[in-house]
Amino acid sequence: MMRQLGIDIETYSSWDITQVGVYAYADAPDFEVLLFAYKADDAPVRIIDLAQGEELPAEILQALYDPECLKTAYNANFEMTCLSRMLKRQMDPAQWSCTSVLALTLGLPGYLAGVGGALHFAEDKQKMSVGKRLINYFCKPCKPTKANGMRERNLPEHKPEDWELFKEYCKQDVVSEQEIRARLERFLPSPKEHKLWELDQRINNAGILIDTQLVDNAINLDYAIRSAALQELRSRTGLDNPNSVSQLKAWLEQETGQKIDSLDKQFVEDQLKRKDLPGGTRKVLELKTLISKTSVKKYEAMKEAKCSDGRIHGLLQFYGANRTGRWAGRLVQVHNLPQNHLEDLDLARQLVRSGDLGMLQMLYDNPSDVLSQLIRTALVARPGCEFLVADFSAIEARVIAWLAGEKWRLKTFADGGDIYCASASAMFGVPVERHGQNSHLRQKGKIAELALGYQGSVGALISMGATKMGIPEKELPDIVSKWRYASPHIVKMWWDAEAAAKKALQYKTSVPFTRGIVFSVEAGILFIRLPSGRRIAYPSPKLVENDTGKASITYMGVNQASKAWCRLETYGGKLVENIVQATARDCLADAMLRLDAAGYQILMHVHDEVIVEAPVGSAKLEDLTRIMATNSAWNRGLPLAAAGYVTPYYKKE
Repeated sequence: MMRQLGIDIETYSSWDITQVGVYAYADAPDFEVLLFAYKADDAPVRIIDLAQGEELPAEILQALYDPECLKTAYNANFEMTCLSRMLKRQMDPAQWSCTSVLALTLGLPGYLAGVGGALHFAEDKQKMSVGKRLINYFCKPCKPTKANGMRERNLPEHKPEDWELFKEYCKQDVVSEQEIRARLERFLPSPKEHKLWELDQRINNAGILIDTQLVDNAINLDYAIRSAALQELRSRTGLDNPNSVSQLKAWLEQETGQKIDSLDKQFVEDQLKRKDLPGGTRKVLELKTLISKTSVKKYEAMKEAKCSDGRIHGLLQFYGANRTGRWAGRLVQVHNLPQNHLEDLDLARQLVRSGDLGMLQMLYDNPSDVLSQLIRTALVARPGCEFLVADFSAIEARVIAWLAGEKWRLKTFADGGDIYCASASAMFGVPVERHGQNSHLRQKGKIAELALGYQGSVGALISMGATKMGIPEKELPDIVSKWRYASPHIVKMWWDAEAAAKKALQYKTSVPFTRGIVFSVEAGILFIRLPSGRRIAYPSPKLVENDTGKASITYMGVNQASKAWCRLETYGGKLVENIVQATARDCLADAMLRLDAAGYQILMHVHDEVIVEAPVGSAKLEDLTRIMATNSAWNRGLPLAAAGYVTPYYKKE
């Protein structure tokens, strides 16, 4: 009996997977699996040329659905989704293991070549270049030309030698995946993490329904609004193309008599705040903002990613943030949807669904902003069902208070108090009530809580919008000092975390921290074991002398700006941030597993919020929030709290 099957496939679809995601890609009418390379147990790698009429052997077909045979692949969701489509039978994620997830849990890049480079495998740039060329040639539509007989697709017979090369390339990917797996297998995620990955696959497989009528009409209305704005902008400026930054800058410089270096979003916002800005210039900048608005692109992303079942699948990437293990958004990017503050969402949705631009313009000052606020509501429950939405309350603030043992904070949460008021009260030594005495100080407490918990200072306050909220910059150092004085245990945790990491690196020893957290170095990786038992990883750590002459903690990771694999620097506050966010993620993970075990159908989760679908009236919100706020054995004493609402469509309350 086959025990393990390593797989890599090559596929064709006329839809762009980078735009529509793997589910819609495999849902295309012309989708097909071209090549199936595999390694069964210790046997050599073999390949099945499906594109030229070969068929999967009976023992491989049996193994694909045999619960006793472990299937492995790099980014296994791709193989599972495509093979499920080809065989018209859903793959069971419980029978699969994803080598990409294994790499991500160790802080490595998420793509095959990147992991190979990080592990110092011999880099074959020629192979990578040839592979990219072959994929572009055989796996994507081609442009019809007279030279190729006006065909729209390249087949094996069009370049037989390249096709044979492509088969070898596919086989080599199985070899690479197996080499990576062999190198990392000692660090396989725990059974609990694998169960969570299985749940993640089922959530993505289920997908979420899209209100197609709302999406289509929102796109049409946005086009009409922008076209009218562009026409008015042409009329006001006399420019042929007021969308041109250079043309509009020249016009504004002539109107205002001042040099304009940039027309970026921040410049326009600052100008519109000026009370002395001439009305004509103000209107031009308002129109420029309107035609530059990009939020409606999420409607277009929804339309592109929608499958034939009317649903979007694959909105979430397991372990997308590989330092903390949090999920990342994909396709529509549900983690950064615009918030909605309209009091009459139902009316606004009705007007957009009916395409009534005249009424929309009559009732709302900014119809474009209405479209933006309605994006969330395009995600809807199926007929006869409703969403139950529940999220943790101030989860990161609760976690950091619990980890640091900041007692006044823990008491505030235990008593159901307002942490922003309590923080302001601790900072300024006076009672602060949200709508009562010293209520003006709550704003300072809020901005301090949001910006300063991870060793942030004045710059963090400014980045969080302190000056935009009306707090003078000269007051910011005092806010930093008062917040730190009021939170001594959190401040101490920053320094203790940095000291623990440096000790673990210097002496290659395990260093206990707090709440079961342990810093250790193993196989060239700095690990931090979390209270849950899960570990987060920092590959190739080193103590390096920084510009100030002090020892600094560095490790290899993916630079978020450049996406390059390079050496990064960290420090106590950043380590605490990673620990807190990873612990908050584990709270969400446990809650999701409990909800799933209780029979709830999770369709999506966003940050610390879970969206469940159930037949109307069949589930109680109180039960959902109770399950969410139930402590696990590892986080007893952490004052969890959850709240929620019931709705026919997704929104933000």
